[in-house]
Amino acid sequence: MLNYIVPPQSRTIRSILPVLGLTIFASNLANGIIAPILPLYAGSLGATGVWLGVIFAGVSIASAVFMPFAGRFSDRYGRKWILAVGLVGLSLASFAYLRADGMISLTVVRFFQGAASAMVLPIAQAYIGDITPPGEEGKWMGIFNATFIIGFGSGPLLGGIIADHFGIDAAFYAMGSLNLVSFLGVAAFLPEVLQRRMTVRVSFRAIAASNATRGVFSYQVGAAANRGIMTTFIPVFASAYIGLSTSLIGMVLTLSIIANSLLLVPYGALADRVNRRYMVMLGCLGVAVSMFIMPWAHSLLLLLVFMFMGGISDACAMPPAMALIVQEGRKYGMGATTSISNMGGGLGMGLAPILAGLVVDFFDVRAAFFVAGAVIIIGAVVFGRFTRKLGPAGA
Repeated sequence: MLNYIVPPQSRTIRSILPVLGLTIFASNLANGIIAPILPLYAGSLGATGVWLGVIFAGVSIASAVFMPFAGRFSDRYGRKWILAVGLVGLSLASFAYLRADGMISLTVVRFFQGAASAMVLPIAQAYIGDITPPGEEGKWMGIFNATFIIGFGSGPLLGGIIADHFGIDAAFYAMGSLNLVSFLGVAAFLPEVLQRRMTVRVSFRAIAASNATRGVFSYQVGAAANRGIMTTFIPVFASAYIGLSTSLIGMVLTLSIIANSLLLVPYGALADRVNRRYMVMLGCLGVAVSMFIMPWAHSLLLLLVFMFMGGISDACAMPPAMALIVQEGRKYGMGATTSISNMGGGLGMGLAPILAGLVVDFFDVRAAFFVAGAVIIIGAVVFGRFTRKLGPAGA
């Protein structure tokens, strides 16, 4: 059972979302900078397909391990300073890339980055969930997700331009500086909110027993696995098979992610009026189709079309899934629930690139996209099974 404690400064989501949205935008802009750079940078150090998967897995696995503890801690002691510590950690990890000179050191840096990121996105989502009015979960989670995805989506373009004109080291400096600015924004302008205080201890086992949470966890595994494979292998595919420069690869990633983010707001509002379960499953199907046809993208135009298809479909699934989690968070603690949900994303993002890397080493980079399509279909099927008894709004 949860009691509500609503400080005067946090009574309206409209007054807090701009502050939190801008700081998370800056942080995700920073983290997106290395999206078109890291696979090529790791390749210059001698990374094989499996090593690429391991390097990308480090951040996600570490994030998945630490998320539940960060979420529960924020439920008990507040969100603000957990978020601030995570942003400082991301800044330090950004500068640490400059010291990485091999596969082991690069993996260690990625692991540290993952531990820090466990204190950022799920805690920010919990913060928004705390102050979201009942019945408007899809709307506000759609707006918030659009904010941080626009930041992450703009990062690859910025990173590609910086790397092409000033070198890879400059991209890592920019990444660290933006995360530091995000920390300063949280520390100076974000009010603390203890929206819910636990009066009866709820275990992680009780949260995990919720069918809605299990379903969204499964969706998160599949959707994040797809994103992890795409982020890891699209730059390699675009460079090897289409001949795109780093700047053009960054542009492709940026345009597809921004198209995704712009649709999160209307899809979020729609998720408050129609069956959320069907929206998630339809979106997953569209993403899978885009992955299955991706190996036939033999030009910049086709690559953009297929990426847009996947981004638009992903936007259909994300807001209703997060709206379901906000509803569950009101029962069990917003921080713990959003963290367990995002842990599924961390596992998918961490393990799928390794699996895809093995397939790539055995076949070629195009095979990674068939793995991506398969895992999101599996995630959607499991989501559908767990949520089959939920009502249209997830009740």
